[in-house]
Amino acid sequence: MEINNTSIDTLCAALAYAMGIEPPKFAAEACSELVEYIDKAFSGKKADRVFMYNPDAIGQWVYEKYPHLMKEVTERTEQQVSFRTVMPSVTPVCFGTIYTGAQPEVHGIRKYEKPVITIDTLFDALIRAGKKPVIVAYGKSSLGKIFLEREMDYFIYNNVDEVNAKAAEIIMEDKYDFVVVYNGNYDTFMHKFGPESIEALGELRANSHTFGTFDELIGRHWTQHNTLVGFAMDHGCHEIDGASGSHGLDMPEDLNVVHFYKTFVAEK
Repeated sequence: MEINNTSIDTLCAALAYAMGIEPPKFAAEACSELVEYIDKAFSGKKADRVFMYNPDAIGQWVYEKYPHLMKEVTERTEQQVSFRTVMPSVTPVCFGTIYTGAQPEVHGIRKYEKPVITIDTLFDALIRAGKKPVIVAYGKSSLGKIFLEREMDYFIYNNVDEVNAKAAEIIMEDKYDFVVVYNGNYDTFMHKFGPESIEALGELRANSHTFGTFDELIGRHWTQHNTLVGFAMDHGCHEIDGASGSHGLDMPEDLNVVHFYKTFVAEK
């Protein structure tokens, strides 16, 4: 497996482009593949809703080996984009780049730690543009910590069930413009039992099912919005001695991820 060419730092500006706002100050140029998809899907118009479902550690190789476990994702989405994540390929570093568009040496997280990022982020750009972003995550997770201290809403819980229940409620309320939902269940079981263990693959299937539920709710409750929906992981993983799993290395298994996107066009 070769390492993907397109850096994940190009995602941030593409999401800003989707909503018609200026990207964060240090963001790399927007991913052209995603920009072209957005232009075509919305006929040159913009999205007024973005929903980003962020599962943890689902590498491209995992999807390619077990596509039947991600059926809800592949059957419900329209565009796949292959990205190369950043080094070290660990969660706070990678999500730091995803939502700032900046490399780790710029956004400041260069190892597994979870300080609040102080440079300009996509959430800051959204707030400046008068949009309402929200993050729904676990309290101990990177996405529950590194983007705090902004004038926006955060719903931080103890487990995946609470996160998913709140995300469903947020969709039905329809008051936020940019929604980020984090699920780390595959990553947790991958580390403990290995990427291809029954336990981890069960959580892979659960992520796909959860995405399908959110997609169904968005299709019902956001009918008046142009909406971009993403299934977008941070990094991959690999098996280590003892049949457990890990990530963080400069290798295709850890660096290569494939994101899945779809759009809903507002009803007239």
